[in-house]
Amino acid sequence: MARRCELSGKGVMSGNNVSHALNRTRRKFLPNLCRVTLISDALERSVKFKVAASTLRTVEHRGGLDAYLLKAKDGELSKRALLIKQEVRQKLAS
Repeated sequence: MARRCELSGKGVMSGNNVSHALNRTRRKFLPNLCRVTLISDALERSVKFKVAASTLRTVEHRGGLDAYLLKAKDGELSKRALLIKQEVRQKLAS
């Protein structure tokens, strides 16, 4: 998954550059992606993700990686994040 946040699914958007003379040319809006290592409290290990900066703030606001994954919809998570979510759910259930 290139240029896509693994947790929130944010990706590249397209739009226009608009000059003073109102000439329009196409452009891309790239997400602010960062490679981060997040710690899972339930699994007691760290996991590396490519995450947007806004998503990183949301993870901290919700109380960590485990809380974020359990509340997130499956459609917006990457395959790796879904596997981590299943592991966290199994660990908390036992």
